[in-house]
This record gives sequence, structure tokens and C-alpha cells, in this order.
Amino acid sequence: MERAISVEEKIRRAEEIYERRKQGSNRPLTTVSVNTSKEKKDVKLLKKMVIQILVCMAIYLVVYTIQNNKYVFSEDFTNKVNEILSYDTNFGEIYNNVKNKIMGLFPNSKEQNNEEQNAIGGAVEENTTDETVDVTEPEQEQEVSPTEQDIQNVKNTTTFIKPIEGTISSKFGQRDTATGSVPKNHTGVDIAANLGTKIKSATDGEVVLASDEGDYGKHLKIQIGEVSIIYAHCNNLYVKQGDMVKQGQEIAEVGSTGNSTGPHLHFEIRYQERKVDPESILEL
Repeated sequence: MERAISVEEKIRRAEEIYERRKQGSNRPLTTVSVNTSKEKKDVKLLKKMVIQILVCMAIYLVVYTIQNNKYVFSEDFTNKVNEILSYDTNFGEIYNNVKNKIMGLFPNSKEQNNEEQNAIGGAVEENTTDETVDVTEPEQEQEVSPTEQDIQNVKNTTTFIKPIEGTISSKFGQRDTATGSVPKNHTGVDIAANLGTKIKSATDGEVVLASDEGDYGKHLKIQIGEVSIIYAHCNNLYVKQGDMVKQGQEIAEVGSTGNSTGPHLHFEIRYQERKVDPESILEL
């Protein structure tokens, strides 16, 4: 059973309650501050971690490049780079394409753009015309050997006829010989014929030599300009040194004198004392 409280007691308690409430309303409010230092610390740690990751990636790339330098500096890699660099990039065309797309967004500028393109095109065409180079290669003259040149000079300066009718028994140039006394380098053409066959002068000219000495036996040398003709191994000579002869004139007869293995005419043509193949001059 509750104890009876006097009026004075109730008043006293009410005053105490009032005082406590009054003191509570005047007490400064306690503010709760958010601890941002922790958040700042977390951000710093995050930045540090990102930097460390980037550094690790850079180190990894360097190590990878060093380990694979054989590929980086290989011929295939270099060839690919050169291939890319060798592409013919038309920057003018790229510029025009981009500019056209941009100008397409502005209808008012389209006409101006066309004028600029025409001006650029005209300049390019003019430049191309100016820089056109004639790359036609000059015709290369065929090289002519000294021997061929001598043959051509003989043909241009002298006309020939066949000195005799017969069979060619030995051609001009190197030959296989049956005996050691016959030269391997043949300086003329041997025309086999019967002993005493008349020999005609193949050209006009002057008899500059009529001799019966040496391996040629009885022989003649007739000169016309820079061309000289030898008729060798003759049986008889019909002309003498200093005589002037006409083409077709009988000058000697076939024999086998000197270093000879049978009756024939040794027919020799020279240009400036250089021997040429008689078969390259006329048909024998």
C-alpha cells in the first residue's frame, strides 16, 4: 500500500523534476562528428594500390619486351613495319572525304566546298602535268664486235665475185689438222679445184705483192683501199707486182705450192691487215 505523500513532498518533487528538465534544455547538444580521417586514409591506400599496379604492369611489359626481343627486332617484324610504312596514303583524298562529310552538315557551305575542290583538283592536275617525266628509254644500240665492224666495212667499200668454182675443203678459223705442218688457225678459206684451174680476181685493185716464198708458195696480194686479198698456193702467176687488175681478170691458176696437201686456192680477205671470214663477205 503506497505511502501517502504530503503536499509539500509533491511540490518538492515537482520542483526537482522542473529543475532537471530546465537543466536538460540548457545543456549543450553533443554533436557527433563523422570520422573522415578514415575515409581519407582509405582513398590514399587506393591510390597507392593503383600506382603499384601500374608500376607492376610497366615492369611486366619491359620484361616481356626483353624476353621477346627476337621477335620485336626480327626480320618478319621489320618487314611488316616497312610494309605498313610503304602504303601510299593519299592524305589529300582523306582530307577531302572528311571535309565533305563535315560540310554535308552545313548546306550553305556545300557550294563553297565544291569551289575549293575544283581549285584543288585543278592545282593537282597542273602539278601532275608539270611533273610528267618522259620515261621512254632510249633505244640501246647493239654492241658490234671489232670483227663484225671489219666485215661491215669491207662490204661497204668493196664488191666481190667468186674467184673460182670449187668445193670448200677448209673453212676460216680453228680447225683439226691431220698433219702438224698445217696451221690450226686458218686465216682464209680453201677452195679445192683441179690443178691449173683459172683464178679470177675477185675485185679491182693493185698487185702489191707477187711472190713464191714462204708457206703460201706462189701467191698474190691485191690491194683495194684498206682491203687486201690473198691468192695462195698457185701453180702459175699471170700478173706481177705493180699491175692494176680488173674484177674478173684471170690472174693465176690453181696449184699446190708451199705448205699444201693438194691442189686448191687459199682465198684470204683482210681489212687493215685484220683477217675476216671470206664466207661472211660473199657466197663461195
